[in-house]
Amino acid sequence: MDFNQSTEDNLFDHARVIGKPHARIDGLLKVTGRAPYAYERHDVAANQLVGYPVCATIARGKITHMDASAARAAPGVAAVITTLELEPLARADSNVAHLFGGATVEHYHQAIAVVVADTLEQARGAASLIEVRYEEAKGVFDLEDAWTRLQSTGEPVANVGDVDAAFAAAPVTLDETYRTASQSHAMMEPHASIVDWSDGGQMTVWTSNQMIQWTRQALATTFDIDAGRIRLESPYVGGGFGGKLWLRADAVLAAFGSRETGRPVKVALPRPMIFNNATHRSGTIQRLRIAAGSDGKITAFEHAAVSHTLLGGSGEDAVNQTRCFYAGENRRVAHHPIDMGLPESADMRAPGEASGLAVLEIAMDEMAEKLGMDPVAFRILNDTQVNPEEPSKPFTERHFVECLRKGADNFGWAERNLKPGGRREGQWLIGHGMAGAYRGAPTMTSGARVRLQNGRLIVETDMTDIGTGSYTILTQTAAETMGMEMQDVEVRLGNSAYPTSSGSGGQFGATSATAGVYAACVALQQQIAKRLNVDEARFEKGRVVAGQTDMALADIADGEEIVAEDSINFGDFKDELEIGTFGAHFVEVAVNAYTGETRVRRMLAVCDAGRILNPITARSQVIGGMTMGVGAALTEGMSVDTERGFFVNHDLAGYEVAVHADIPEQEVIFLDTTDAASSPLKAKGVGELGICGVAAAIGNAIYNATGIRIREYPMTLDRMIDQLPSTER
Repeated sequence: MDFNQSTEDNLFDHARVIGKPHARIDGLLKVTGRAPYAYERHDVAANQLVGYPVCATIARGKITHMDASAARAAPGVAAVITTLELEPLARADSNVAHLFGGATVEHYHQAIAVVVADTLEQARGAASLIEVRYEEAKGVFDLEDAWTRLQSTGEPVANVGDVDAAFAAAPVTLDETYRTASQSHAMMEPHASIVDWSDGGQMTVWTSNQMIQWTRQALATTFDIDAGRIRLESPYVGGGFGGKLWLRADAVLAAFGSRETGRPVKVALPRPMIFNNATHRSGTIQRLRIAAGSDGKITAFEHAAVSHTLLGGSGEDAVNQTRCFYAGENRRVAHHPIDMGLPESADMRAPGEASGLAVLEIAMDEMAEKLGMDPVAFRILNDTQVNPEEPSKPFTERHFVECLRKGADNFGWAERNLKPGGRREGQWLIGHGMAGAYRGAPTMTSGARVRLQNGRLIVETDMTDIGTGSYTILTQTAAETMGMEMQDVEVRLGNSAYPTSSGSGGQFGATSATAGVYAACVALQQQIAKRLNVDEARFEKGRVVAGQTDMALADIADGEEIVAEDSINFGDFKDELEIGTFGAHFVEVAVNAYTGETRVRRMLAVCDAGRILNPITARSQVIGGMTMGVGAALTEGMSVDTERGFFVNHDLAGYEVAVHADIPEQEVIFLDTTDAASSPLKAKGVGELGICGVAAAIGNAIYNATGIRIREYPMTLDRMIDQLPSTER
């Protein structure tokens, strides 16, 4: 099915299932421990062995010697494979770091061996017996030093109007530098895979991964085999956040172990390897300049950012949202990824915008203060309904101003503290802050297969559910399209034998995959109409109605299965439009007047994301993003050993993430909007919008509480304790 123009009134505008709250279909399996996660697939292959990785303890250099004889002789050990036994493996385009093979060490905790044994304890014990010697090389590990030495932030990605003249003429300007920390995904389920490649022929992989076909192709490239020889399954994923978009070392090491031993092998990356072997969000240093007239209208932006990456990577593009979020006819933005020896940086929930809005939305508050304006009013004044870089390119549906106004009303913004540091409750300074949110709304080709069997519908697509509710919204989509009840639909996900979907990531998954299921269902309807020899038919209440025909779907084929398959292909017409999602975050914090400890007391998010497919699962996604934003604002930051080149706090004891007890009250409001240019369902993604701007809202609230402006994340108490207002009464 081709989606070549904005959709008009359709069945989803009169829905009985789509857009309605429904508990997660997979919820019972998860709370009873019966959802099959990758490392726990004990039933899929007999006689499984366990692999344990050995990691490099330097950041740059070469391995000069490895002695694995003691490990091979250890009890229960079936095999030891070392990197020196192999040439460097081919690298898929999606991987920046080499995952295994050869003597070169590119980053700390790079996988250099795997020990395979009967039990995890035996494999782990034997791994400690491998003797490794290195020739260490000098590396660059300090982003701050690299920023100081940098003469330019590179060629601008956008340079519109006359920025220098606009700043020279502006009566009010801002010029500040901000810093965001490197962050880890810290998902509940680590990267884990079971691989059966025991005969060297067909490779079967049970893994925790967001993108089935991307990873299948990456395995084919890495091992130089035909993708047709690889079957990959990932029906349940215990969190990914972008960290499981790509092939990682767990699957590679398990594959080698299985081929060597002739038995299935399972490998899970230990938690420290999630921080230093898997991918992470790069830290950034950003300089942001804003110019405005005395009336508060912005005339110019200049935003330059640097981030770190392994050679060939793209880093964290923190300037993208500045190009189109607010009005202003002059703008210059540049992002410069700096090659460094730290572990690989790549996508993490709302890549770019999460870090960029953490800065832009503090700068907007600082400008509002300079202008003597309310922060909400300042943002409303500078709203735009077109891309300011390309004024001929309109936003399709942009209700940012409505988000701001509804949020202000529901939060009680008018009663906020007007003087920073002016409200106190006992030992706590109380503050309120807000920030705007923006994230694009991309879509990708996505396919599905549907099988009608005696009145039941089976949906097959390699789409994944990473905790987002894919099973539920795809069931709702199929039930709505076919006029069936949800209990009569079964959705099967995460298998490379199924049609290729968009996969989960980038806030494109729900919009694309539901449209793909819709396309497959329409193809099934066309087959049924053809069988009935009618041009068109209605599907309702489990029946098909066409002319004089009114029969149950169960009776259509006299017990024969009817199968249909199709994909949704999004047309080029979207290139002429700006499609995005928008929101506003409001936060109340309490800062201890004596210690600087910050506690988030309540949060509100108002979201404009097109049709909300399921308010329950969508709310969970936004709350998850808000919670990640709290972590980014207050606690999360990987500390770099700038001499040895690794992240020091590489476990969940030293890397603190926000939990339920940290946030007593969270509220989410969805605007009742649709976007006809987005998809046949008029929906847009919402999973990443929830994190965008949250950190800045907290930073602005801290300023409102204390009068201390912090421009570096995380905003820990040591950054303000020596500036707190006098505690004398």
